[in-house]
Amino acid sequence: MLRLIILMFVFMNCSSSHAQLGNLLEKAKQKTKSKVNQRVDQKMDKAIDQSLDKAENAPKKAKQDESGNKEENAPASQDAISAKKNKIDNSLRSYSKFDFVPGEKLVAAEDFSQDAIGDFPAGWNANGSGEIVTTNKSEGKFLMTQKEVTFYPEGINNLPDNFTLEFDLMCSDEFNFYSGHFVAGFTSASDIGKDFNRFARFGEGRISDGGGFEVSFHPQNAGGQMGLTEFYSTYDHKEVIKNNADQDKLSEPNKTKTHISIWRQKTRVRVYMDEKKVWDMPRGLADDLKLNALYFRNNAANNTNDAYYLGNIRLAVGAPDTRNKLLTEGKFVTHGILFDVNSDQIKPNSYGALKDIAQVLTENTGLKVLIVGHTDTDGEPSANLELSKKRAQAVKTFISKEFSIDSGRLQTDGKGETQPIEKNTTDEGKANNRRVEFIRQ
Repeated sequence: MLRLIILMFVFMNCSSSHAQLGNLLEKAKQKTKSKVNQRVDQKMDKAIDQSLDKAENAPKKAKQDESGNKEENAPASQDAISAKKNKIDNSLRSYSKFDFVPGEKLVAAEDFSQDAIGDFPAGWNANGSGEIVTTNKSEGKFLMTQKEVTFYPEGINNLPDNFTLEFDLMCSDEFNFYSGHFVAGFTSASDIGKDFNRFARFGEGRISDGGGFEVSFHPQNAGGQMGLTEFYSTYDHKEVIKNNADQDKLSEPNKTKTHISIWRQKTRVRVYMDEKKVWDMPRGLADDLKLNALYFRNNAANNTNDAYYLGNIRLAVGAPDTRNKLLTEGKFVTHGILFDVNSDQIKPNSYGALKDIAQVLTENTGLKVLIVGHTDTDGEPSANLELSKKRAQAVKTFISKEFSIDSGRLQTDGKGETQPIEKNTTDEGKANNRRVEFIRQ
């Protein structure tokens, strides 16, 4: 009996020890598992953080703007964004004396995006050769000409008394001094193709029977920069005015592309190269001069390597009276405030249009306006809506900051692609739908 009691006591102690040992083993197991999981979590967190940092600092995927052009977004770091913002703001301010205001309604636009590399552009006529190319100097496509050639866009047969023409112009590096000028011309002739010889050389009274005017450009000794320019106008076979501006470097230093702006207001003609006003002639044209067509001409290269590159052409009906539109009609629409592709960053050559609206606000201190952005239908509707709102806000910020306009007088909104004023089936229609409205409140 005693032996049985001793055996039962030993068994109970062993069972208790085994249970305790089991508990200890289970606790150790859980603790070890917890530490392993903690280390795994830490490694996963570190890997995720590294991936996020890499994604944040890496350039984003190329997007397409409303015209289909691709753009690589800048790195997302705040320093990079701030640096880019400051650079753009400074670039805008460099146009502080730029008073060019683009036309209200686009008549024609050409960026050659629909034309194949190596082809002469469809919808153009010429008496010589040229081809569509891309370059390492600037994005987009350009029409390159080297030999003597006159060329023009078909379908333009009636120009108003007030219009604006803009285009980008480049030339090959180390351009030969003796190579010919590049000419932008306007004529009363209704069909240039009937007699190209009338437009074969600058001036010489042969622009057309009724008259016209030409502006020519040449890099002279600028090594690829646009420099020397000439202006010549005729009426009824007689010379009206001829001027020269023999300056080596009229365009910005170290710039390979020059933005040309030509503004006709009845008899007055202004010509700009980037932010510089080269010509301002109140009586540059005859009173009764009626213009019907636009053309370009390369006056021939002396060196076979010399070439001109033409791109981003915009022809528009002259700008309206901003003050009258806002105060009398209650709404002013402008196509002259331009933005970088798929972005709310304002382009420098928008300064004239911004200054024009700011002047009206400055002179009419009780005037309040709603700034409304609009886009075309390229891209996603939701993205276009957000972009239009950001662009309106960018306009407000710049006008308020640059021209000291009380921001409380400026409200913003964006309509995206929801309120087109033309069909989005042509480049011109899309360009006219991309606009900024100022509505009196």
